[in-house]
Amino acid sequence: HVLGDIEADHRWVVDPIDGTVNFTYGIPHCCVSIALQTRNVERGTLNSKSKRQKRGEPHPDASYETVVGVVYDPFFDELWTAIRGHPAYLNGKVIRVSGCQRLNEAIISIGFAKSKRTLSQMIPVMNRLAHRVRKIRIMGAAALAMTYVASGRMDGYLETGIRLWDIAAGGLILECAGGDFWHEPVAGEHKYRIMANNGLLRRNLLTLVRSYQQYPARHSRA
Repeated sequence: HVLGDIEADHRWVVDPIDGTVNFTYGIPHCCVSIALQTRNVERGTLNSKSKRQKRGEPHPDASYETVVGVVYDPFFDELWTAIRGHPAYLNGKVIRVSGCQRLNEAIISIGFAKSKRTLSQMIPVMNRLAHRVRKIRIMGAAALAMTYVASGRMDGYLETGIRLWDIAAGGLILECAGGDFWHEPVAGEHKYRIMANNGLLRRNLLTLVRSYQQYPARHSRA
């Protein structure tokens, strides 16, 4: 993973293989994720409940926003691209999120970070969602999950304890495709809790999972 100088005005956020376990076991579902971020000192700090911000310290990622995002799936030769303020593209064609408005018609992806704490948080969420949505999918590559939501292939994606380099590019692509990318820092360096969705399911998803996850009360940019 590559994360540029936290003091620089511009930095690259790169995950050369998102979906490492899939790749290691020969499962053809992984990607390269590249994001360019710029410093914006006028931005407010992220709505964080981490120990760092409880002490009044600024979150190290708070002054940056993603301005360019690229995700490439080499197995299917699919390239997603986005520049902030412009449409998102898949292999040169404009993409948009789905129009799904009902949870019982939605396909939701869930990610599981490798820790007891995050598993204990996400398993109850999955159990609850499984009874309300059309299908649950566990794909194993966060950047691809978000580009799938951006492309209308899925309707939402949830995970906690995920790293910045897994979500920076995909989050921008999702936003540029008309979706919502909710995220806030959690304990651990460059770790986040996220809820990516098509923008129409935000309220229902928040209501459903709030008893297990304290998602942010406002939208924040990657």
